[in-house]
Amino acid sequence: MAQFTLPANSKIKPGKRHGGADGAKNVKEFAIYRYDPTSGENPRVDTYSVDMDHCAPMVLDALIKIKNEIDPTLTFRRSCREGICGSCAMNIDGKNALACLKPIEDVKGAVKIYPLPHMPVVKDLVPDLTEFYAQYAAVKPWLESYTPAPPDRERLQSKEDQEKINTPSACILCACCSTSCPSYWWNSDRFLGPAALLQAYRWIVDSRDETTGERLDQLDDAFRLYRCHTILNCTQACPKDLNPGKAIAEIKKMIAERRL
Repeated sequence: MAQFTLPANSKIKPGKRHGGADGAKNVKEFAIYRYDPTSGENPRVDTYSVDMDHCAPMVLDALIKIKNEIDPTLTFRRSCREGICGSCAMNIDGKNALACLKPIEDVKGAVKIYPLPHMPVVKDLVPDLTEFYAQYAAVKPWLESYTPAPPDRERLQSKEDQEKINTPSACILCACCSTSCPSYWWNSDRFLGPAALLQAYRWIVDSRDETTGERLDQLDDAFRLYRCHTILNCTQACPKDLNPGKAIAEIKKMIAERRL
């Protein structure tokens, strides 16, 4: 039987235990992935004790408290704290989520926090999203039209047409969906992934865009599109309650229909 194991330098080792909640009665432990590629050391999981009587309710609040008061070397991304920017996407309690929207009280026991799965790690909880953004750019996420824009007004569309793009336009590119997809884990160099394909769908159904055929041609590929097997991890992981799986299915349907 084949056996698979991580390379020796990728195996996670036990980390340090940090205080910070001495004498506190309401203490929560946070087990956080730590990795610094410049140190030459293996990844580790450090444990932090946080006094919840002096901490706001979200996981991001605890991370900020840990960085400010316990361990300033902890590295993570964050910006808006309102679920708008997507910066604080990470794996919390085994599921991809935005740390700013994840209540600490929803997690029983220690809160286990890792970077988004199957992505290169820059440091600690910061993944390298270079390839992810390159895939987003590959679907040409902008309006393309052969007809010149009206000189005195915007390009108009009906309310019904606008509603078609309203939902996919809410994507914040946090990468929670793509990094929860097994097909993306194993084929991220060729499969565009749920996030990029959701954005491709957003422009395909935009009534103002005049390159629908070219967009479908670009996606009609065994890996680029059809590595999606409708597992729907992406839909379950989306913090904005979007449905990338349905959008991908609609793209496949459009390609099939034009062949008839």
